[in-house]
Amino acid sequence: MRNLIIIISALVLSGITSCKKSFLEQTNPNAVRVDVGYTTEANITTGLNGVYQSLRSANCIGEGAQLWTDDRADDVNTTDNQSNNGEPFQFSAFSLVPGNSYLYTHWTALYTPIARANIILAAIDTVTFASSATKTQFIAELKFIRALMYFHLVREFGDVPVSTEKLTTVEQTNALTFRVKREKVYEQIVADLRDVVSSNLPAVQSTANKGRVSLQAANGLLGQVYLTMATTLADNKADNLNNAKTYLLACYNKRTFTNLSDIPFADVFDVNKKSTNPEIILQIVYKQGDATYSSSLARTNQAVGETINSKFKSQTAGGLFTKDLLNEFETGDVRTSFSVKFATGTNGYFITKFRDASDAAGTNGYGGNDWILMRYADIILNLAEVYLYQNDNVNAIKYLNMVRTRALRPDYATMMLDASYAAKYPTLKLAILHERRIELAFEHHRWHDLTRFFTASELVDYFHKKNQADYDNSPLTNITTKDYYFPIPLSEYKLNPETMYQNDGY
Repeated sequence: MRNLIIIISALVLSGITSCKKSFLEQTNPNAVRVDVGYTTEANITTGLNGVYQSLRSANCIGEGAQLWTDDRADDVNTTDNQSNNGEPFQFSAFSLVPGNSYLYTHWTALYTPIARANIILAAIDTVTFASSATKTQFIAELKFIRALMYFHLVREFGDVPVSTEKLTTVEQTNALTFRVKREKVYEQIVADLRDVVSSNLPAVQSTANKGRVSLQAANGLLGQVYLTMATTLADNKADNLNNAKTYLLACYNKRTFTNLSDIPFADVFDVNKKSTNPEIILQIVYKQGDATYSSSLARTNQAVGETINSKFKSQTAGGLFTKDLLNEFETGDVRTSFSVKFATGTNGYFITKFRDASDAAGTNGYGGNDWILMRYADIILNLAEVYLYQNDNVNAIKYLNMVRTRALRPDYATMMLDASYAAKYPTLKLAILHERRIELAFEHHRWHDLTRFFTASELVDYFHKKNQADYDNSPLTNITTKDYYFPIPLSEYKLNPETMYQNDGY
């Protein structure tokens, strides 16, 4: 963290030359020194856009960030153990080492938005705004992003360094180069998000401002944080569950539709409806037809000889996933037919969930798919989890069935009469986990779901019960309790082995 933040603190992390460019198109983020950069409302506006822009990176939480999420879990599998010195393969093979360069890049990419937000928050009170309402909304957005990044860090690494101030000296940075216990990290996340939910942000962002934080997103994220605290921390489970329910329901009650089933599943991923679809709560915006700011999801997932995703002529097998996941897709489920397809040219399945075969995307496959970070099916299934843990199965099943109804599948009670379903998912908890896996497939939720649903030892048992033949060439026997967390990157550990202590087992 030290090396990263010293560099970031010395530089402006968003361009100052213009604030008239689109939300996506920001200038060089390292263009101007921070001490002369943030002096006007226009500077702050451009800086805030630069913070949002940093989320787009595949090393952070953008559309390409599957290595530390779906690849790490059991949905997608990096099968090439030779490419890039085998470093990507380490994530899915549970052979991750602290010196992995991809791991370090991910760590620094998560801290980059935090450092950018801290710099702007340190300067914002010195700037005059035409409207105080704009200033308070900007502060709320910055705190949301900071909390979101720490939420990813604490779930993936456990104890992590925490800073909420602009770091400008070596001495100041050295004093903060230590891992903070998970409980304290969550305290900071909750403090930021409580400020955000009580702010003057709009309940729902306008079409022109899609991609920016709303009160829907703030309440949803705070509910998810409390749910994760309830299932992964030893203390205050009952209070955390109550708080999770409060904020998840607050998010749910801000929806602008009546029933989830009123929104066709395919519409959620329709590039022509991405700015108006009421299920989407928060997304990273991509620009159709633009070589730099477009989405590559449709073309990279396309299999050779296929045209369903994109006009781009693929020469590869497309977006691959494990047979373990394929076995969970239900026959007759609209999500099955929309999300995956069998390619005769490759004699295998590929991912079709993200599509843009429009003329605007063209043969280069410059797609317009936005990357969805949060949507209402996610929140609804989170509520099912909360009610489950509160021993309120009636409400848990009610929310579970909302998602199944939209997918044109029988309700939970009916499915439990099916011997195959009941054998696969003998408990309501496993049924909810199954529903999340199918509903949110390839959306980078799976690893975080697994570490929330299971303790470290339970997670090991869960993987060891799987069929190796359904999981490609990543050896399931490798996983141990140490793999619940990633290792601290070696370069960070070496800064101070005592305060930046390594996670157990690495």
